[in-house]
Order: sequence, then C-alpha cells, then structure tokens
Amino acid sequence: MQVILMEKMANLGNLGDVVKVKDGYARNYLIPQGKAKRATEENLKTFEVRRAELEKTQAAALVQAQEQGAKLGGLTLKISQKAGVDGRLFGSVTNHDIVDALKAQGFEVERSQVRMPSGALKQVGEHPLLIALHTDVVVTITVAVIGET
Repeated sequence: MQVILMEKMANLGNLGDVVKVKDGYARNYLIPQGKAKRATEENLKTFEVRRAELEKTQAAALVQAQEQGAKLGGLTLKISQKAGVDGRLFGSVTNHDIVDALKAQGFEVERSQVRMPSGALKQVGEHPLLIALHTDVVVTITVAVIGET
C-alpha cells in the first residue's frame, strides 16, 4: 500500500515521503496512529497545503527532544532490587522500572522510548541503555542496579 508519511520515521522515510509498506502495517499501525495517510490524489493535495505547518510542528518536537536529551545525557539511575549472593536478581529490571525511576527524577519518558538491546537487566552492576527521544535524538544513560539482601 502506498502511504504519505506525516512525520519522520526511522527506517521508513521523512515527512512527506510516499512509501510502499505492507497493507497490515499501514492499516493497523501507521494510519490509526496518525503517522501516515493513504497516498491518494486528494490526500497528496491536502498534504501539500499543510506541509509547512507539519514541518514546523516536527521542528518544534525535535527542539524539545534535543533539550530533554541534553538534560538526560549521561544520567545515572540507581535502582535497587533483591538479589542473590552471586549478584543475580530475583526478578529483573524492565523498561517499566526505568520509566518509573526517570519519572521520580522529573523526566517524562515513554516505555517504548527505552531501548534495552540485551533485554531486561538480570544482573547487579552498571548497564548502559539508550533512550530514543526522537528519531534523531538518542541519548545514553547508565542504570546502576544495586542488590539488596
């Protein structure tokens, strides 16, 4: 299905690009989320009329993400969990725990923005994680998992 992107999307394209995606991806994710519209003549004309407004909105979102990224960059979060003698956690530290810890420090981050390449943290120690605030703004934070007995 041909769609017009209403915002920049990683691995897909920039604002205004007409791209071909699978039908299910377009119908179930892109169109309901407002990230794309079907590429019809009428929608193309409407998009060209609103293009400046959408670019301005996207630029404002990028600036806000850069400001938040400047504050978040290099931050060290301390999260304590119950752990065994060998340093393995009895549970795990998930992206939900990280979002809660960030919220306690005054940062608004969604769970989907926390990138955990090796999955949930199951070991005591310091772990670097990525926070994708925008497609162009990705910051690294350190999560220090402290074991409790």
